[in-house]
Amino acid sequence: MKKIITLVVLVIGLANVNFADEGMWIPLLLEKYNIEDMQAKGFKLSAEDIYSINQDCLMDAVVIFGRGCTGEVVSDKGLLLTNHHCGYGAIQKHSSIENDYLTEGFWAMNMREELPNENLSVKFLKSIEDVTEKVLKDVSDDLTEDVRQEIIKTNIDTLKKLSTADTHYSAVIKPFFYGNQYYMFIYEEYKDVRLVGAPPSAIGKFGGDTDNWMFPRHTGDFSIFRIYADKDNKPAEYSEENVPYKPKRFLPISVKGINEGDFTWVMGYPGSTQEYLISDAIEQIANIRNPNRIEVRDARLEVMNKYADMNDTIRIKYASKNAGASNSWKRWKGEIVGLERLKTVEKKKALEAKFQNWAKLNSKTEYYKIIPQLSELYSEIEEYAIAYDYWRESIRSIEVIRFASMFDKVIKTIKDEGSEEDLEKELKKLQSELDKFFKDYVKDIDQEIFMKLVPMYYNKVNSTYKPNVQGLNIDEISGFADNLYSESLFLNQSKCNSLVQDFNKETIKVVENDPVYKFYKSFADIYKNEVKPKYDSLNYETKRLYRAYLKGLQEMNSDKIYYPDANFTMRVSYGNVEGFSPRDGVDYKYYTTIDGVIEKDNPQIYDYDVPQKLKDIYKAKDFGIYQQDGSVPVCFIATNHTTGGNSGSPVLDAEGNLIGLNFDRAWDGIMSDMMFDPERSRNVTLDIRYLLFIVDKFAGAGHLVDEMKIIK
Repeated sequence: MKKIITLVVLVIGLANVNFADEGMWIPLLLEKYNIEDMQAKGFKLSAEDIYSINQDCLMDAVVIFGRGCTGEVVSDKGLLLTNHHCGYGAIQKHSSIENDYLTEGFWAMNMREELPNENLSVKFLKSIEDVTEKVLKDVSDDLTEDVRQEIIKTNIDTLKKLSTADTHYSAVIKPFFYGNQYYMFIYEEYKDVRLVGAPPSAIGKFGGDTDNWMFPRHTGDFSIFRIYADKDNKPAEYSEENVPYKPKRFLPISVKGINEGDFTWVMGYPGSTQEYLISDAIEQIANIRNPNRIEVRDARLEVMNKYADMNDTIRIKYASKNAGASNSWKRWKGEIVGLERLKTVEKKKALEAKFQNWAKLNSKTEYYKIIPQLSELYSEIEEYAIAYDYWRESIRSIEVIRFASMFDKVIKTIKDEGSEEDLEKELKKLQSELDKFFKDYVKDIDQEIFMKLVPMYYNKVNSTYKPNVQGLNIDEISGFADNLYSESLFLNQSKCNSLVQDFNKETIKVVENDPVYKFYKSFADIYKNEVKPKYDSLNYETKRLYRAYLKGLQEMNSDKIYYPDANFTMRVSYGNVEGFSPRDGVDYKYYTTIDGVIEKDNPQIYDYDVPQKLKDIYKAKDFGIYQQDGSVPVCFIATNHTTGGNSGSPVLDAEGNLIGLNFDRAWDGIMSDMMFDPERSRNVTLDIRYLLFIVDKFAGAGHLVDEMKIIK
């Protein structure tokens, strides 16, 4: 197996590199493709122990947490671990000046103190099925792409209905390899998820944006929740009558420690990768799209940081928004550096030339034109991609504009004469969004961001996509913004509440005549009519060509195994605990300790202000069973292939015991979504011993540790 995976490296242009740790593998196929290699590297279990529909398995302890993270169940009472940054929104919503859980942390000392969270749920995966033949039934090569996709959609809808009929389960069917294969995933969703514990941000977000995406790392990135169910252990909406969920399986926790070279693996929900992009796409990302997006977020973050430094109330209100903006901002920067360092464009071009030569020599006419056609498409996409990115990153990032857009669905429901039930549903959602908006909104911040971002849009986007807004003069943006923000009803909570309480055809006129809504619509109409259709159409065509490209690559190298791009479905990646050398003269150990936390302590900087209690515990060396060599391990790194969505994923040892929570990647390998570098791509993991140490010694919440099965 190792030999086969190494050969895959030749396919994607990284010859002469042992690439055994690359890949995000479908659990259903581990027995076929990976288990022998995993066991040869030290794995002590079977494929059936990871994924099975015939018996309880480790998959049963892993969940989709919220909308984009992973979590794991660690007790027979539904206790769940995930990252602090995954639970950050829930923690922030419960925070105020009086109860600043972001700064002080939160710990429920009994179940009565656990906090419910509206719209937060977890999903358990029940089964995976290869449904390629069923989805592609009646699909042939002579069909147009539109007809092909219509047939596929019909087949998918039918399969989903049949598979979940008379159950409370949901089905998701996703394409793999750009539609050469399809798999169906059946889920069970629990909607009563309560906050149990969270360390202060000075632990859970220690190092802030400075340390984000970096190693060495000293961040205690975890939060604790509990899943609740009805008396029959079935999913239920929040109710005081609900009881802790009884899982089919929960993960035991090992505090035995780890050593360099140990086998380790990750099970979770990686969001999105693009490993098979051609060189033109890489050039567009590295030279145009990432730099543009970085520039816009630079401006947003500058404003938010300025105000957050001035006022704790604002800091709390904008903590989650700031974290969301800065995360991708820093990743995009790292991708540019990594792609250039790896000479990714050159390597992709070499692969493309090889593919072209193979197609020509073997008279594969259906493949020979793919690369030139893709190249031409990327050239055509460029102006639409720029407009698309600036719409999303500048106009849609202005909070009051985004808020105004939320009225569209209610307006459409009324104009289309939708049912009373549909209208009530949309109004309820709008009221919820309204409450969230005003709770965490600061007009001065938004207006200053408006004055920075709108000119960026006009300076960078093709003139075709610039709306002619009455009264707008980019050179005098301040006066225009003053008028907009002083006259709009969207800045008045009581007026907005009144609108939502009595929304009718007359109300629609009021909304549509509002200056903010009119400003939003002037951009939205251009985006909807001029940008998005063409952008989507061109990308749609690239996916068709990539489907053929991947099929051709597999023909060209028929003895090689490919892993599919991540698409937020459960995957397993595996590797070894291992440090790395990012540059000449620098070597990173595979772990960090609490010593580094104390060394970084700086009371003048919010993200490095170590809590006094933690310093006192450190001074007393009160480390308990969590210590190793006179200190407490904090983080470690390994060669597992991960990406966004893997946040909160369990990192496990060879016997399936939880040894840490995945939460980041090292900066030097951050371009692994497009090209994995075995020498520097490292996933960063919170050592489970530091998590337990914080819960037990710092928080005094030893009752939570007592719930868990600890292997010493």
